[in-house]
Amino acid sequence: MPEPIRAVNCRTGEVDFTFPPATSAAVAAEAHRLRAGQAAWAALGLDGRATALLHWADAITAARLEIISALAADTGRWYLSEREVDGAANNLRRWAKLAPEVLTPEMTTESRQSALIGTVSYQNQYVPFALAGFISPWNFPVTLSLIDAAPALAAGCAVLIKPSEVTSRFVAPFLKTLDAVPALKAVVGLVTGGGQTGQAVVDQVDLICFTGSVSTGRGVAEAAARKFIPAFLELGGKDPLIVLEGADLEQATDAALRGSVLNTGQVCLSIERIYVHRSLYPAFVERLVEKAKNVSLNHPDIHAGHIGPLIFHKQAETIEAHLKDAIAKGATIACGGEVQTHGGGRWCPATVVIDVTHDMALMTDETFGPIMPVMAFDTVDEAVALANDTTFGLSAAVIGPSADAAKVVAMRINAGGLSINDCGLTYMTYEPEKTSFGYSGLGGSRMGPASIQRFLRKKALIVQNGAPQSINSFGEHAATTPAAA
Repeated sequence: MPEPIRAVNCRTGEVDFTFPPATSAAVAAEAHRLRAGQAAWAALGLDGRATALLHWADAITAARLEIISALAADTGRWYLSEREVDGAANNLRRWAKLAPEVLTPEMTTESRQSALIGTVSYQNQYVPFALAGFISPWNFPVTLSLIDAAPALAAGCAVLIKPSEVTSRFVAPFLKTLDAVPALKAVVGLVTGGGQTGQAVVDQVDLICFTGSVSTGRGVAEAAARKFIPAFLELGGKDPLIVLEGADLEQATDAALRGSVLNTGQVCLSIERIYVHRSLYPAFVERLVEKAKNVSLNHPDIHAGHIGPLIFHKQAETIEAHLKDAIAKGATIACGGEVQTHGGGRWCPATVVIDVTHDMALMTDETFGPIMPVMAFDTVDEAVALANDTTFGLSAAVIGPSADAAKVVAMRINAGGLSINDCGLTYMTYEPEKTSFGYSGLGGSRMGPASIQRFLRKKALIVQNGAPQSINSFGEHAATTPAAA
């Protein structure tokens, strides 16, 4: 038997939860079970699946306190755990409503193409992938386990989910909610474990969705390519914010602060680089520092404060390395700047860094912490060039004197989702479709109504309404162009 995985309580630093990782054989057995149930699930049709999803949402809502408690033990924050659980239920309700609207069978279309083709009509048929796999990260365990799985279920797939081994406590109470919905219990599976379990999932499914780091995502994509299955990847980011001349200082600093430190900066869509027009730069930094100093850690009371612990203790090493590198190359810490230990947990206060340049890791590599490096610019062209000086392209933000002025600049930034006159709108909205640039991802949009199309193959059913053409119609005697001399 493999060694049990030891989960660390991020608030105390103690190992207080262990579980056995699912072996390759166990994953294969679960995949077999799910495949056996998928045909009946698909046969329920859109309305039948929508009804089941609504029942599951109600079951999650009924068990919300138990799930929230488990999630909070792993992530060290309570309010965002509430938001995750309630958001997961609402996402199921959203797809229950949306899927029948989006996937209504297309109308038969008649075509009178030519004498050779005759009169044909055609219709599309949607065929779900039998088993879709999902590997989710530790920063939003429930949200990112279901964000893609919900539309896959609505489409008619069975789903196999592997959450991060760092944050797996929610799995047990989450699975219990399926007892209330037998039709879904037959097609929803969650397996726990580390990298080997994740590899086993890729080996068993017909399609894989992965959310996480670029390095692991590359491995998932390579494994999927060897299997010739689709891979949809949502990877890291180094999101820029541009604050244009004439922007409102209060609104800009409010948005920059929230967009950078929400969930302790442990958000792939977090603002990690801030570029401010030189006319605003001194006042912007002064006001941002004032506000950052008023952001408190939620220690010792999980129900107080703004910034929770670093969920994954190893992330503290990345933050410390980035700050050390920046200081060595001339950066100045305006506030915060030191990863702290409280009660055994690792905590990082809201940190503003100035005098930064693009030869610092803090401005090029994903930090994943509540760090706000601020840099001045003189022209819009310079700001756009700085924002685009990255291998990433997940999302970005522009704040200007008007939405129109900001939008003109936003249209020049190479990123999938652009927040205009705010930050973080891309993770607060589900409807706008977006795809990643650069190393930030691969595949179709996970947002918007069309995101469900990722889980379907489309067949064209083409009907000849007249007589089929004979081979004589394609004989050489039918040619109309004179032969070459």
